[in-house]
Amino acid sequence: MKKIKITVFLAGIVLLYSCSEKPEITPAKKDGNLVDYVNPFIGTGGHGHTFPGATMPFGMMQLSPDTRLDGWDGCSGYHYSDSYIYGFSHTHLSGTGVSDYGDILLMPTNTIEFNNGANGKKGYRAHFSHENELAAPGYYKVHLDTTDIDVELTVSERSGMHSYTFPKNSKQIIILDLKHRDEVLSSAVNILSKTEISGHRHSKAWATDQRLFYYIQFSKPFTAVQYLDDQKEGKNVRAAFTFDDTGGDTIEVKVGISAVDEKGAKNNLETEIGNKSFAEIKKAASDAWEQQLDKIIVESDNTDTKTIFYTALYHTMIAPNLYQDVDGRYRGMDLNIHKDSTFNYYTVFSLWDTYRAANPLYTIIEPDRTADFINTFLSKYTEGGIMPIWDLSGCYTGCMIGYHGVPVIADAYQKGIRGFNADKALEAMVHSAMQDHLGLASYKKYGFIPVEEESESVSKTLEYAYDDWTIAQMAKALGKEDTYAT
Repeated sequence: MKKIKITVFLAGIVLLYSCSEKPEITPAKKDGNLVDYVNPFIGTGGHGHTFPGATMPFGMMQLSPDTRLDGWDGCSGYHYSDSYIYGFSHTHLSGTGVSDYGDILLMPTNTIEFNNGANGKKGYRAHFSHENELAAPGYYKVHLDTTDIDVELTVSERSGMHSYTFPKNSKQIIILDLKHRDEVLSSAVNILSKTEISGHRHSKAWATDQRLFYYIQFSKPFTAVQYLDDQKEGKNVRAAFTFDDTGGDTIEVKVGISAVDEKGAKNNLETEIGNKSFAEIKKAASDAWEQQLDKIIVESDNTDTKTIFYTALYHTMIAPNLYQDVDGRYRGMDLNIHKDSTFNYYTVFSLWDTYRAANPLYTIIEPDRTADFINTFLSKYTEGGIMPIWDLSGCYTGCMIGYHGVPVIADAYQKGIRGFNADKALEAMVHSAMQDHLGLASYKKYGFIPVEEESESVSKTLEYAYDDWTIAQMAKALGKEDTYAT
């Protein structure tokens, strides 16, 4: 795809041209690495609901610290006002109004404690200070004051790396907590060797049937493993892995995840990270983010302005999230396993929030990915019987109003984006409009929704009217006059 650059001039200069003259456009110039303008801590306080940890553009893994277990301002698992870290989990939501994720928590420590410490009793959580915390695109670092352990995190798309540097004369223990956050329906730990484990976590929260599988490699063999109540599988599985104390050395932990199976998690890790070093993965993640941010160049002498802009742009590129293994397999909206290597399959479509601004932006700077998004919509329509409104890990959440996959498709098609079945897309769009839930029956009958029949009647009427208008424009573009007239 040809690189698209948008130059933003902030100097307030107005150039006047005659009607026959064409303005000369000066190519934008970077004044340094754009990743240096991203501050992942922006949005982690107040009601921002963002996280500071490591992730790739639109990646499957979000490897980040968890400082909060529940509550509305704990949606992302992290809040800037907190002073304790419970551990580092591998999935997180960014900017949402409902909480979920926080899967597969790991925590380095010096003692075996299965209690997380939230009840005020001794536990594995550790105090930290923002003075000893650093975050950048694809990278996170923190010092745990309680245990004097340095933690570094980095990621690839479906896999990630932890680096734990332990103090001298200290025990080296890593806690795995599969109970962390959410309601656990089932979970398990399988010991494959002294350096490898795998397992799964099946949980219920906003996504009512989330299934995640993991594969973990330790850089040195553990000498002992202990389980809470000797449970290796069940709803409350926690394990402690003890390593030889060699004095102040570093243990690296490589983790692959998959929504398909443990084999997929292992394959994702071996394909993406394999024998690469932490430094290599960190650099690759930073380079990937630089390439993403390079699609829009801001020219300004104001560093704060560029920090605000590029951090906001960074946040638009965290989700939707890749939801497909390297071999093309994925878990569909019917919760069955499918395979398609012709496009990338995604989840976390917050369409009511994104169809107005983020998705139109994607049509400009992410046209190929937009086609993948639409192919994902159509696959979800085939698998689950309807296009998503707000889908999460193969589940329909029933959140928000409208059916805003519709305008995303129409907007993309009108802008010349192809690479998807347009006739099937129109079929799916019309199907979304012909449902009866959330006041649609009244809307189809009256042309509006009476307040006596449905809550949020005005908002829903406006959303449905706009969505239907975009269906008409799509039908017109395809020469479907009967559908257009309807």
